[in-house]
Amino acid sequence: MKILLIHQYFLEEDDPGGSRWNEMTKTWNEQGHTVDVLAGMMHYNGLSKRQEYKGKWFKVKQQGNIKVIRSHVSESYNSNFIGRLWGYFSFVFSSLWAGLFKTKGKYDMIVVTSPPLFVGISAYLISRLKRVPFVFEVRDLWPESAIDTGVVKSRMIIKLAYALEKFVYKKAIMINVLTPAFRDTLINKKNIRPEKIIFIPNAADFSLSDDLLANFDTEQFKKEKGLEGKFIITYVGAHGVANHLDQVLDAAQRLTDTNVLFLLIGNGMEKERLIAKTAELKLENVKFLDSVPKSEVFKYILISDMGASILKKVDTFKTVYSNKTFDYMACKKPILMAIDGVSRKLVEDAGAGSYVEPENPEEYERVIRHYLASPELLKEQGESGYRYAKSNFDRTVLALNYLEEIKKAKDARKK
Repeated sequence: MKILLIHQYFLEEDDPGGSRWNEMTKTWNEQGHTVDVLAGMMHYNGLSKRQEYKGKWFKVKQQGNIKVIRSHVSESYNSNFIGRLWGYFSFVFSSLWAGLFKTKGKYDMIVVTSPPLFVGISAYLISRLKRVPFVFEVRDLWPESAIDTGVVKSRMIIKLAYALEKFVYKKAIMINVLTPAFRDTLINKKNIRPEKIIFIPNAADFSLSDDLLANFDTEQFKKEKGLEGKFIITYVGAHGVANHLDQVLDAAQRLTDTNVLFLLIGNGMEKERLIAKTAELKLENVKFLDSVPKSEVFKYILISDMGASILKKVDTFKTVYSNKTFDYMACKKPILMAIDGVSRKLVEDAGAGSYVEPENPEEYERVIRHYLASPELLKEQGESGYRYAKSNFDRTVLALNYLEEIKKAKDARKK
């Protein structure tokens, strides 16, 4: 098959962040299929374009055997809400043009992954004009998550977003959801037919972690980074409104008498404010690092005692899996899970860590002090999470399952 993937945030080869689709497309290509990607020129936590994209609308490049067509995204993307909205729509326009005039040959299927929801516009129009069906993937319930976190407040925009969502779901030949809760929501609240929905979740990348687990010198790396003698709790991910990392600072204030160090790796709108607040509170047990490539991220996870998955306390986030949870599992690290709902259930079912109520510093303190007093839990829960992820969330296995579902949808359409 020849597949066109539309993914605004498809990572560069040296980018930090969620690499689900980089690995998925590689697996599909290894199975003999051709995959082209329409992607944006801005990282989802970036403040500006790479130098190679400055002044350009499009650039075609190879990432391994995958052809990636990068198209314009406004650099105002991470400035404020209006800038974010324009960042979304600038990609809608540029990816539509790229899809129509920069791609070559006949595709068997278009796969579009969201958020942002607006990429559904590009997918639908390219689908119609090229006469190719499209699969729509829901990585996050939007607009619900944007409404719950206060990012979107305009009634007009909310109304239009719900209308667009309904339209895209109707026109997609198949919808993939990343959590069971998304599936329930689409069926029970959005009236999508169950047979139209598949479930291919996020997954763990063992190709990198297994090699590092066998060969990486954690003590030497700790020494190089000046992190010896610390009980390290690492958070990897966006520093944005949805993450509400103030709760980490609140917890850190209550643990200054311990050797606990919160290591926060990533970028985002809120990072500078969080750094300033940490300095104002004179917290020496919180350390910020900029985003690093995934191979380096795994090294930091491996020297950690725990990995943290954190989101703001809103009901919509009870439906999501945190990407980094699976990386922590792959590295045999127990998880401090500050997300209720399906993420909490995942960790509890796997015996892979502990739930802590989001935005509750007393609970953070209680749970962390429990681990300080019971260090044997760290290895036990880390091993348990690794085994569970191997059995249920191996990325290669899930990539092949996804491919099989696309083949079935393609064949069913021909009948």
